[in-house]
Amino acid sequence: MPSNIQIVGAGLAGCEAAWQLAERGVAVTLFEMRPVRTTDAHQSDRLAELVCSNSLKSDARPSASWLLKEELRRLGSLLMRAAAKARVPGGNALTVDRVAFADEVTAAIEGHPRIEVRREEVAEIDPERPTIVATGPLTSDGLAQSIARLTGSGRLFFYDSISPIVDATTIDRSVVFAASRYDKSLDGTGDYLNCPFTKAEYERFVDELLAAQAVEAHIPNDTPFFEACLPIEEIARRGRDTLRFGPMKPMGLTDPRTGRRPYAAVQLRQENLRADSYNLVGFQNHLRFGEQKRVMRLIPGLENAEFLRFGQIHRNTYINAPELLNEALRLRSHAKVFFAGQISGVEGYVESIATGLAAGQLAAAQLQGEAVRPFPRETAIGSLCHYIANANPKHYQPANIAFDLFPLPEPNPRDRAERQAMICERALRRLEEYMGVHG
Repeated sequence: MPSNIQIVGAGLAGCEAAWQLAERGVAVTLFEMRPVRTTDAHQSDRLAELVCSNSLKSDARPSASWLLKEELRRLGSLLMRAAAKARVPGGNALTVDRVAFADEVTAAIEGHPRIEVRREEVAEIDPERPTIVATGPLTSDGLAQSIARLTGSGRLFFYDSISPIVDATTIDRSVVFAASRYDKSLDGTGDYLNCPFTKAEYERFVDELLAAQAVEAHIPNDTPFFEACLPIEEIARRGRDTLRFGPMKPMGLTDPRTGRRPYAAVQLRQENLRADSYNLVGFQNHLRFGEQKRVMRLIPGLENAEFLRFGQIHRNTYINAPELLNEALRLRSHAKVFFAGQISGVEGYVESIATGLAAGQLAAAQLQGEAVRPFPRETAIGSLCHYIANANPKHYQPANIAFDLFPLPEPNPRDRAERQAMICERALRRLEEYMGVHG
Protein backbone atom coordinates (compact mmCIF):
# COMPACT_ATOMS: atom_id res chain seq x y z
CA MET A 1 0.00 0.00 0.00
CA PRO A 2 1.56 3.37 -0.92
CA SER A 3 2.19 5.55 2.08
CA ASN A 4 1.78 9.31 2.20
CA ILE A 5 3.23 9.55 5.70
CA GLN A 6 5.09 7.39 8.19
CA ILE A 7 4.54 7.42 11.92
CA VAL A 8 7.28 6.09 14.16
CA GLY A 9 5.89 4.64 17.37
CA ALA A 10 2.49 3.04 17.97
CA GLY A 11 1.86 4.26 21.49
CA LEU A 12 -0.91 6.64 22.48
CA ALA A 13 0.22 9.57 20.35
CA GLY A 14 1.20 7.48 17.33
CA CYS A 15 -2.06 5.54 17.24
CA GLU A 16 -4.19 8.68 17.59
CA ALA A 17 -2.19 10.43 14.88
CA ALA A 18 -2.52 7.43 12.55
CA TRP A 19 -6.28 7.31 13.07
CA GLN A 20 -6.75 11.02 12.42
CA LEU A 21 -4.71 10.85 9.21
CA ALA A 22 -6.41 7.70 7.94
CA GLU A 23 -9.87 9.09 8.65
CA ARG A 24 -8.91 12.09 6.49
CA GLY A 25 -7.99 9.90 3.54
CA VAL A 26 -4.22 9.74 4.10
CA ALA A 27 -2.42 6.41 3.78
CA VAL A 28 -0.24 5.73 6.83
CA THR A 29 2.63 3.39 7.58
CA LEU A 30 2.78 2.97 11.35
CA PHE A 31 6.04 1.54 12.70
CA GLU A 32 6.23 -0.25 16.07
CA MET A 33 9.45 -1.96 17.11
CA ARG A 34 7.80 -4.31 19.62
CA PRO A 35 7.99 -7.33 19.75
CA VAL A 36 11.07 -7.33 17.49
CA ARG A 37 12.72 -5.13 20.08
CA THR A 38 11.30 -4.81 23.59
CA THR A 39 11.58 -2.04 26.18
CA ASP A 40 12.21 -1.99 29.91
CA ALA A 41 8.60 -1.04 30.70
CA HIS A 42 6.24 -2.65 28.19
CA GLN A 43 4.64 -6.00 29.01
CA SER A 44 3.14 -6.92 25.62
CA ASP A 45 3.20 -6.17 21.90
CA ARG A 46 -0.20 -4.43 21.93
CA LEU A 47 -0.49 -0.97 20.48
CA ALA A 48 -1.21 1.92 22.86
CA GLU A 49 -0.15 -0.09 25.92
CA LEU A 50 -0.37 1.85 29.18
CA VAL A 51 2.90 1.20 30.99
CA CYS A 52 2.45 3.23 34.17
CA SER A 53 -0.91 4.01 35.77
CA ASN A 54 -4.24 2.90 34.32
CA SER A 55 -5.79 6.29 35.10
CA LEU A 56 -6.34 9.02 32.52
CA LYS A 57 -6.88 11.42 35.44
CA SER A 58 -9.88 13.51 36.39
CA ASP A 59 -12.98 13.55 34.25
CA ALA A 60 -14.79 15.95 36.59
CA ARG A 61 -15.99 19.21 35.11
CA PRO A 62 -14.61 21.89 35.03
CA SER A 63 -11.04 20.61 35.57
CA ALA A 64 -8.32 21.21 32.99
CA SER A 65 -7.96 17.44 32.59
CA TRP A 66 -11.69 17.10 31.86
CA LEU A 67 -11.52 19.92 29.33
CA LEU A 68 -8.69 18.26 27.40
CA LYS A 69 -10.67 15.00 27.26
CA GLU A 70 -13.84 16.81 26.22
CA GLU A 71 -12.03 18.52 23.35
CA LEU A 72 -10.65 15.18 22.21
CA ARG A 73 -14.10 13.57 22.36
CA ARG A 74 -15.56 16.37 20.24
CA LEU A 75 -12.73 15.99 17.73
CA GLY A 76 -13.39 12.27 17.21
CA SER A 77 -10.52 10.80 19.21
CA LEU A 78 -10.16 7.05 18.75
CA LEU A 79 -8.43 6.63 22.10
CA MET A 80 -11.09 8.51 24.04
CA ARG A 81 -13.66 6.17 22.51
CA ALA A 82 -11.54 3.17 23.50
CA ALA A 83 -11.18 4.54 27.03
CA ALA A 84 -14.96 4.86 27.37
CA LYS A 85 -15.40 1.21 26.36
CA ALA A 86 -12.65 -0.02 28.72
CA ARG A 87 -13.63 2.14 31.72
CA VAL A 88 -13.47 0.69 35.24
CA PRO A 89 -14.48 2.36 38.53
CA GLY A 90 -12.12 5.13 39.57
CA GLY A 91 -14.10 7.86 41.27
CA ASN A 92 -13.92 11.07 39.26
CA ALA A 93 -10.98 9.72 37.27
CA LEU A 94 -11.26 8.11 33.85
CA THR A 95 -9.70 4.77 34.78
CA VAL A 96 -9.46 1.90 32.30
CA ASP A 97 -8.78 -1.80 32.06
CA ARG A 98 -5.42 -1.44 30.37
CA VAL A 99 -5.65 -4.74 28.44
CA ALA A 100 -9.15 -4.01 27.16
CA PHE A 101 -8.06 -0.49 26.22
CA ALA A 102 -5.02 -1.66 24.26
CA ASP A 103 -7.01 -4.44 22.58
CA GLU A 104 -9.65 -1.94 21.46
CA VAL A 105 -7.07 0.42 19.97
CA THR A 106 -5.05 -2.37 18.38
CA ALA A 107 -8.11 -3.83 16.66
CA ALA A 108 -9.18 -0.44 15.32
CA ILE A 109 -5.73 0.49 14.00
CA GLU A 110 -4.94 -2.91 12.46
CA GLY A 111 -8.40 -3.05 10.91
CA HIS A 112 -8.26 0.34 9.21
CA PRO A 113 -7.83 -0.01 5.42
CA ARG A 114 -5.54 3.03 5.17
CA ILE A 115 -3.16 2.04 7.98
CA GLU A 116 -0.32 -0.44 7.50
CA VAL A 117 1.34 -1.56 10.75
CA ARG A 118 4.97 -2.63 10.44
CA ARG A 119 6.65 -4.39 13.34
CA GLU A 120 10.18 -3.13 12.87
CA GLU A 121 12.55 -0.60 14.37
CA VAL A 122 13.19 2.71 12.64
CA ALA A 123 16.69 3.96 13.37
CA GLU A 124 16.88 6.95 11.03
CA ILE A 125 14.59 9.89 10.25
CA ASP A 126 14.62 11.11 6.63
CA PRO A 127 13.69 14.82 6.78
CA GLU A 128 12.44 14.69 3.21
CA ARG A 129 9.81 12.09 3.99
CA PRO A 130 6.60 13.18 5.76
CA THR A 131 6.97 11.78 9.26
CA ILE A 132 5.48 11.99 12.72
CA VAL A 133 7.90 10.95 15.46
CA ALA A 134 5.85 9.56 18.35
CA THR A 135 8.30 7.15 19.94
CA GLY A 136 7.41 8.08 23.49
CA PRO A 137 9.63 8.01 26.57
CA LEU A 138 11.51 4.86 25.58
CA THR A 139 12.91 5.92 22.23
CA SER A 140 15.64 3.51 21.10
CA ASP A 141 19.23 4.68 21.28
CA GLY A 142 19.70 4.51 17.52
CA LEU A 143 16.68 6.63 16.76
CA ALA A 144 17.51 9.08 19.56
CA GLN A 145 20.91 9.60 18.00
CA SER A 146 19.28 10.20 14.61
CA ILE A 147 16.96 12.77 16.16
CA ALA A 148 19.94 14.47 17.80
CA ARG A 149 21.69 14.69 14.43
CA LEU A 150 18.55 15.98 12.75
CA THR A 151 17.81 18.64 15.33
CA GLY A 152 21.34 19.57 16.28
CA SER A 153 20.54 19.09 19.95
CA GLY A 154 21.46 16.46 22.49
CA ARG A 155 19.07 14.15 24.22
CA LEU A 156 17.36 15.01 27.46
CA PHE A 157 16.35 12.56 30.15
CA PHE A 158 14.35 12.47 33.35
CA TYR A 159 13.29 9.68 35.65
CA ASP A 160 9.85 8.21 35.10
CA SER A 161 8.37 5.30 36.96
CA ILE A 162 5.60 2.71 37.32
CA SER A 163 3.71 1.51 40.39
CA PRO A 164 3.41 -2.03 41.81
CA ILE A 165 0.33 -4.18 41.15
CA VAL A 166 -1.02 -6.61 43.76
CA ASP A 167 -3.17 -9.73 43.40
CA ALA A 168 -6.66 -8.84 44.66
CA THR A 169 -7.13 -12.23 46.37
CA THR A 170 -4.19 -11.55 48.69
CA ILE A 171 -5.55 -8.28 50.11
CA ASP A 172 -6.86 -8.53 53.68
CA ARG A 173 -10.39 -7.12 53.39
CA SER A 174 -10.85 -7.17 57.16
CA VAL A 175 -8.37 -4.27 57.30
CA VAL A 176 -8.65 -2.63 53.89
CA PHE A 177 -11.88 -0.74 53.20
CA ALA A 178 -13.58 0.53 50.05
CA ALA A 179 -14.08 4.30 49.80
CA SER A 180 -13.40 7.29 47.62
CA ARG A 181 -12.16 10.47 49.26
CA TYR A 182 -15.06 12.61 50.42
CA ASP A 183 -17.44 9.86 49.14
CA LYS A 184 -16.79 10.79 45.50
CA SER A 185 -17.40 7.63 43.49
CA LEU A 186 -19.41 6.68 40.45
CA ASP A 187 -21.96 4.57 42.31
CA GLY A 188 -21.50 5.58 45.93
CA THR A 189 -19.81 2.33 46.96
CA GLY A 190 -16.22 3.61 46.90
CA ASP A 191 -13.99 3.12 43.88
CA TYR A 192 -10.71 2.64 45.78
CA LEU A 193 -9.48 0.22 48.41
CA ASN A 194 -7.78 1.99 51.31
CA CYS A 195 -5.04 0.67 53.60
CA PRO A 196 -5.22 2.65 56.86
CA PHE A 197 -2.15 3.37 59.01
CA THR A 198 -1.79 4.23 62.66
CA LYS A 199 1.01 6.62 63.56
CA ALA A 200 3.23 3.76 64.75
CA GLU A 201 2.62 1.78 61.56
CA TYR A 202 3.41 4.82 59.45
CA GLU A 203 6.64 5.59 61.31
CA ARG A 204 7.83 2.00 60.91
CA PHE A 205 6.96 2.02 57.22
CA VAL A 206 8.93 5.23 56.61
CA ASP A 207 11.94 3.87 58.54
CA GLU A 208 12.03 0.67 56.48
CA LEU A 209 11.42 2.52 53.21
CA LEU A 210 14.35 4.85 53.83
CA ALA A 211 16.60 1.91 54.76
CA ALA A 212 15.62 -0.25 51.77
CA GLN A 213 18.16 -1.02 49.09
CA ALA A 214 17.59 0.65 45.72
CA VAL A 215 18.27 -0.77 42.28
CA GLU A 216 21.55 0.37 40.77
CA ALA A 217 20.74 3.36 38.59
CA HIS A 218 20.94 2.89 34.83
CA ILE A 219 20.48 6.62 34.25
CA PRO A 220 23.14 9.27 35.00
CA ASN A 221 23.14 10.41 38.64
CA ASP A 222 22.76 14.08 37.69
CA THR A 223 19.50 13.42 35.82
CA PRO A 224 16.69 15.34 37.57
CA PHE A 225 13.57 13.65 38.86
CA PHE A 226 10.29 14.68 37.27
CA GLU A 227 8.46 16.30 40.15
CA ALA A 228 5.00 14.96 39.22
CA CYS A 229 6.16 11.33 39.33
CA LEU A 230 8.61 11.06 42.21
CA PRO A 231 9.62 7.67 43.64
CA ILE A 232 8.13 7.21 47.09
CA GLU A 233 11.57 6.81 48.70
CA GLU A 234 12.58 10.18 47.25
CA ILE A 235 9.42 11.76 48.67
CA ALA A 236 10.21 10.23 52.09
CA ARG A 237 13.73 11.68 52.02
CA ARG A 238 12.23 15.15 51.86
CA GLY A 239 10.68 14.82 55.31
CA ARG A 240 8.99 12.20 57.48
CA ASP A 241 5.52 13.62 56.96
CA THR A 242 5.88 14.28 53.23
CA LEU A 243 4.23 11.00 52.25
CA ARG A 244 1.27 11.75 54.54
CA PHE A 245 0.68 14.94 52.58
CA GLY A 246 1.32 13.26 49.23
CA PRO A 247 0.37 9.79 47.97
CA MET A 248 -0.52 8.61 51.51
CA LYS A 249 -2.74 11.52 52.49
CA PRO A 250 -5.75 10.32 54.53
CA MET A 251 -7.97 13.36 53.90
CA GLY A 252 -11.61 12.57 53.13
CA LEU A 253 -11.36 8.96 54.39
CA THR A 254 -12.90 7.32 57.46
CA ASP A 255 -11.74 3.92 58.70
CA PRO A 256 -14.98 1.97 59.43
CA ARG A 257 -13.20 0.03 62.20
CA THR A 258 -12.51 3.18 64.22
CA GLY A 259 -14.92 5.75 62.83
CA ARG A 260 -11.96 8.14 62.49
CA ARG A 261 -9.63 9.35 59.80
CA PRO A 262 -6.47 7.18 59.62
CA TYR A 263 -3.06 8.72 60.29
CA ALA A 264 -2.08 7.88 56.69
CA ALA A 265 -3.49 5.69 53.92
CA VAL A 266 -2.41 3.91 50.77
CA GLN A 267 -5.03 3.76 48.05
CA LEU A 268 -5.38 0.78 45.73
CA ARG A 269 -6.98 1.31 42.32
CA GLN A 270 -8.72 -1.40 40.29
CA GLU A 271 -6.62 -2.48 37.31
CA ASN A 272 -9.17 -4.25 35.12
CA LEU A 273 -12.82 -5.14 34.64
CA ARG A 274 -12.42 -8.44 36.51
CA ALA A 275 -11.15 -6.56 39.57
CA ASP A 276 -8.56 -9.27 40.16
CA SER A 277 -5.65 -6.87 40.53
CA TYR A 278 -5.01 -3.44 42.03
CA ASN A 279 -2.19 -0.95 41.70
CA LEU A 280 -0.76 1.05 44.58
CA VAL A 281 -1.62 4.62 43.64
CA GLY A 282 1.41 6.90 43.53
CA PHE A 283 3.75 4.16 44.79
CA GLN A 284 6.31 4.17 41.99
CA ASN A 285 9.74 3.37 43.39
CA HIS A 286 13.28 2.35 42.57
CA LEU A 287 13.78 -0.42 45.13
CA ARG A 288 15.04 -3.92 44.49
CA PHE A 289 12.16 -6.34 43.98
CA GLY A 290 12.89 -8.26 47.16
CA GLU A 291 13.02 -5.03 49.14
CA GLN A 292 9.77 -3.86 47.57
CA LYS A 293 8.03 -7.03 48.66
CA ARG A 294 9.35 -6.69 52.21
CA VAL A 295 8.51 -3.01 52.59
CA MET A 296 5.14 -3.09 50.83
CA ARG A 297 4.03 -5.93 53.09
CA LEU A 298 4.31 -3.48 55.98
CA ILE A 299 1.25 -1.72 54.57
CA PRO A 300 -1.78 -2.70 56.68
CA GLY A 301 -3.87 -5.23 54.78
CA LEU A 302 -1.01 -6.20 52.46
CA GLU A 303 0.92 -8.36 54.94
CA ASN A 304 0.46 -11.42 52.71
CA ALA A 305 0.21 -9.64 49.38
CA GLU A 306 1.43 -11.26 46.19
CA PHE A 307 2.73 -8.79 43.63
CA LEU A 308 1.92 -9.23 39.96
CA ARG A 309 4.29 -6.43 39.02
CA PHE A 310 6.85 -4.49 41.01
CA GLY A 311 7.55 -0.80 40.67
CA GLN A 312 10.28 0.31 38.32
CA ILE A 313 11.99 3.44 37.04
CA HIS A 314 12.94 3.93 33.42
CA ARG A 315 14.46 6.56 31.21
CA ASN A 316 12.32 9.15 29.49
CA THR A 317 13.64 10.83 26.36
CA TYR A 318 12.30 14.12 25.04
CA ILE A 319 13.49 16.92 22.79
CA ASN A 320 13.99 20.56 23.73
CA ALA A 321 10.78 21.43 21.90
CA PRO A 322 10.79 25.24 22.37
CA GLU A 323 14.02 25.40 20.40
CA LEU A 324 12.81 23.03 17.71
CA LEU A 325 9.03 22.96 17.17
CA ASN A 326 6.38 25.47 16.19
CA GLU A 327 2.80 25.42 17.49
CA ALA A 328 1.83 22.94 14.78
CA LEU A 329 4.32 20.50 16.40
CA ARG A 330 6.41 20.67 13.25
CA LEU A 331 10.19 21.06 13.16
CA ARG A 332 11.10 24.63 12.31
CA SER A 333 14.10 23.38 10.34
CA HIS A 334 12.34 20.49 8.53
CA ALA A 335 8.71 21.19 7.68
CA LYS A 336 7.85 17.58 6.83
CA VAL A 337 8.71 16.24 10.30
CA PHE A 338 6.28 16.48 13.23
CA PHE A 339 6.69 15.33 16.84
CA ALA A 340 3.93 14.13 19.16
CA GLY A 341 3.56 12.55 22.59
CA GLN A 342 6.06 12.43 25.41
CA ILE A 343 9.07 12.88 23.17
CA SER A 344 7.77 16.38 22.45
CA GLY A 345 7.80 17.19 26.14
CA VAL A 346 4.31 16.57 27.42
CA GLU A 347 3.63 14.42 30.45
CA GLY A 348 0.54 12.29 30.79
CA TYR A 349 -1.55 9.87 28.79
CA VAL A 350 -4.21 12.33 27.67
CA GLU A 351 -1.62 14.98 26.82
CA SER A 352 0.13 12.43 24.59
CA ILE A 353 -3.16 11.56 22.91
CA ALA A 354 -3.89 15.25 22.39
CA THR A 355 -0.57 16.01 20.71
CA GLY A 356 -1.00 12.90 18.56
CA LEU A 357 -4.41 14.11 17.42
CA ALA A 358 -3.06 17.61 16.75
CA ALA A 359 -0.04 16.34 14.79
CA GLY A 360 -2.23 13.95 12.80
CA GLN A 361 -4.81 16.55 11.84
CA LEU A 362 -2.24 19.23 11.02
CA ALA A 363 -0.04 16.83 9.04
CA ALA A 364 -3.13 15.77 7.06
CA ALA A 365 -3.84 19.40 6.22
CA GLN A 366 -0.26 19.88 5.02
CA LEU A 367 -0.29 16.74 2.88
CA GLN A 368 -3.58 17.74 1.28
CA GLY A 369 -2.37 21.22 0.40
CA GLU A 370 -4.42 23.04 3.02
CA ALA A 371 -3.27 25.77 5.39
CA VAL A 372 -1.70 24.37 8.57
CA ARG A 373 -3.45 26.34 11.31
CA PRO A 374 -2.60 25.39 14.91
CA PHE A 375 -5.42 24.91 17.39
CA PRO A 376 -6.71 28.11 19.03
CA ARG A 377 -4.62 29.30 21.93
CA GLU A 378 -7.71 29.40 24.15
CA THR A 379 -8.33 25.65 23.83
CA ALA A 380 -6.66 23.02 25.97
CA ILE A 381 -4.97 21.47 22.94
CA GLY A 382 -3.86 24.87 21.71
CA SER A 383 -2.52 25.87 25.12
CA LEU A 384 -0.56 22.62 25.37
CA CYS A 385 0.96 23.12 21.91
CA HIS A 386 1.69 26.77 22.75
CA TYR A 387 3.62 25.66 25.84
CA ILE A 388 5.61 23.12 23.82
CA ALA A 389 6.64 25.76 21.29
CA ASN A 390 7.09 28.76 23.59
CA ALA A 391 8.36 27.61 26.99
CA ASN A 392 11.78 28.73 28.19
CA PRO A 393 14.19 26.36 26.41
CA LYS A 394 16.79 26.76 29.17
CA HIS A 395 14.44 25.29 31.77
CA TYR A 396 12.10 23.16 29.68
CA GLN A 397 10.26 20.56 31.75
CA PRO A 398 7.51 18.15 30.66
CA ALA A 399 4.05 19.56 31.36
CA ASN A 400 0.62 18.23 32.15
CA ILE A 401 -2.42 20.22 31.14
CA ALA A 402 -3.18 22.84 33.78
CA PHE A 403 -5.14 26.06 33.91
CA ASP A 404 -1.94 28.10 34.22
CA LEU A 405 -1.14 27.19 30.58
CA PHE A 406 -4.24 29.04 29.36
CA PRO A 407 -4.55 32.77 28.69
CA LEU A 408 -6.60 34.48 31.39
CA PRO A 409 -10.23 35.22 30.56
CA GLU A 410 -11.59 38.73 30.13
CA PRO A 411 -12.93 39.78 32.52
CA ASN A 412 -10.81 37.79 34.97
CA PRO A 413 -12.87 37.00 38.09
CA ARG A 414 -11.12 36.68 41.44
CA ASP A 415 -13.03 33.51 42.27
CA ARG A 416 -10.99 30.54 41.05
CA ALA A 417 -13.93 28.23 40.34
CA GLU A 418 -15.67 30.93 38.32
CA ARG A 419 -12.46 31.67 36.41
CA GLN A 420 -11.90 28.00 35.57
CA ALA A 421 -15.49 27.60 34.40
CA MET A 422 -15.04 30.63 32.12
CA ILE A 423 -11.83 29.15 30.68
CA CYS A 424 -13.64 25.88 29.90
CA GLU A 425 -16.62 27.59 28.30
CA ARG A 426 -14.38 29.81 26.19
CA ALA A 427 -12.23 26.86 25.12
CA LEU A 428 -15.16 24.79 23.90
CA ARG A 429 -16.67 27.79 22.11
CA ARG A 430 -13.38 28.49 20.29
CA LEU A 431 -13.01 24.80 19.47
CA GLU A 432 -16.46 24.73 17.86
CA GLU A 433 -15.55 27.80 15.81
CA TYR A 434 -12.28 26.16 14.73
CA MET A 435 -14.04 22.93 13.79
CA GLY A 436 -16.62 24.87 11.81
CA VAL A 437 -13.88 26.36 9.65
CA HIS A 438 -11.50 23.38 9.45
CA GLY A 439 -13.88 20.42 9.63
